Amino acid sequence: MLWSLIKVMIFIALVAALTYGAGWLMQTEGGIQVTVAGTEYTLGPLQSVIAAVVIVVGVWLLLKLAGFLVATIRFINGDETAISRYFDRNRERKGYKALSEGMMALASGEGQLAMTKAAKAERFLNRSDLTDLMTAQAAEMVGDRKKAEEVYKRLVQDDKTRFVGVRGIMKQRLSEGDTETARQLAEKAIALRPRHEETQDTLLRLQAQANDWAGARKTLATKLKTGTLPRDVHKRRDAVLALSEAKGVLDEGKSIEAQEAAIAANKASPDLIPAACMAARSYIAKGNKRHATRILTKAWQVHPHPDLAAAFAEIEPDETPEARLKRFVALTKHYPESAETRLVKAELHIAAEDFPGARRALGDLPDKAPDARALTLMAAIERGEGASDTVVKGWLARALTAPRGPAWVCDNCHNIQGEWTPVCTNCQSFDTLSWKTPPHADMANATGVAMLPLIVGALEDKGAAAPAPVAPRPTTPPSEPEVMDAEIVETDDAPVTVATSDEPAGESAKT
Repeated sequence: MLWSLIKVMIFIALVAALTYGAGWLMQTEGGIQVTVAGTEYTLGPLQSVIAAVVIVVGVWLLLKLAGFLVATIRFINGDETAISRYFDRNRERKGYKALSEGMMALASGEGQLAMTKAAKAERFLNRSDLTDLMTAQAAEMVGDRKKAEEVYKRLVQDDKTRFVGVRGIMKQRLSEGDTETARQLAEKAIALRPRHEETQDTLLRLQAQANDWAGARKTLATKLKTGTLPRDVHKRRDAVLALSEAKGVLDEGKSIEAQEAAIAANKASPDLIPAACMAARSYIAKGNKRHATRILTKAWQVHPHPDLAAAFAEIEPDETPEARLKRFVALTKHYPESAETRLVKAELHIAAEDFPGARRALGDLPDKAPDARALTLMAAIERGEGASDTVVKGWLARALTAPRGPAWVCDNCHNIQGEWTPVCTNCQSFDTLSWKTPPHADMANATGVAMLPLIVGALEDKGAAAPAPVAPRPTTPPSEPEVMDAEIVETDDAPVTVATSDEPAGESAKT
């Protein structure tokens, strides 16, 4: 309010001053005499002031016109002027508008429109680093791979966009199945930007698929150094790679290097079952049974596993079943209630022809967690105790349709593998195999249901209480052999494998 009052007072003072000045000039005698072309002009004081103002305004207009003419000449010559800046701003505004519309079109899946807007933005902005990537992505969206590759190659030529170009061509080669070229491009991309996590993972996966274990370990070290991988995960995965490298050395016949690599992998990650088994076998080859026993026992304390039991049996391959049963106490005393421990103890008792002991070792496992292995062992126990063929076949019928039990299952695609590998054979994921019970579909197995009467046969003894088959389950994968009319066989790796036999009841099962 006060400021408004001050401004009004200033305005009134100026008007009063001008009025006073004009009145004073009108009362003043004299003036200015101007002669133009022999004609003399006399101007009074007020007229002189007006003439001076007109002259000043005319000179200002003349200077502005001269400046405009000079700017026009410079504009024509290509120099930057106010006029050129005006047109540049106008082009820039149109270019960024086209770029924004192209990004929206790309996000909404309109590839052709995005390419059109990108071309328009390039025409107005002349910034290929901003529009080339949009053009490449839009070309891939509409299926024009040749156009996309041309743009990516242009991006490679500029230092600022070289990584983007290399990564784009790498993805194209991956989609085409050219993994070798993609791996080389991934290595170049990592050299340009070592901290890019997605490219690190891609390179690691490609190196694992190509069995380049040494290169994969370097990439893993880079991930740890750049902070894109926790130290504990790095420790396990480095052990996986070391184990894979040891297998490769073993395939080449270099046993000493393989043994050292396997032992190093086991030390890096004692809970890695394949590493423990390979390290134990390397000690067995050296005759160091004590170290082999310690490695397998330590791994069993982390996770009981049949591969560990098989390697433990290889420590003394020629021992009697009774001696083996006694020696396995060092292993089975850990986690005595786990399913794997009970199954191994049952197999050992069956091999020693102690069928009541085998039944005690299994306990309620065939009822609470019936899988093919537990039910097959029950068939062997019934056979060893002299049960009829109907009872034995009844257990085998249940084993045929029962879940297969734990296996190596990929955490990513749930693919089931017979043996551990560092890379899933189905989805090519690295270090995703876990020993667990695979999921199974709750759907009826018509083939298995139809075969049950043929397997069990007619009940010869009405009083015999054969176990009733469980509800139909999916059949086991083709890699799992069907349990039918086989014999009790001998194995050196695992304590025993059992199936039906036509031999008299009580026939001994050997390891």
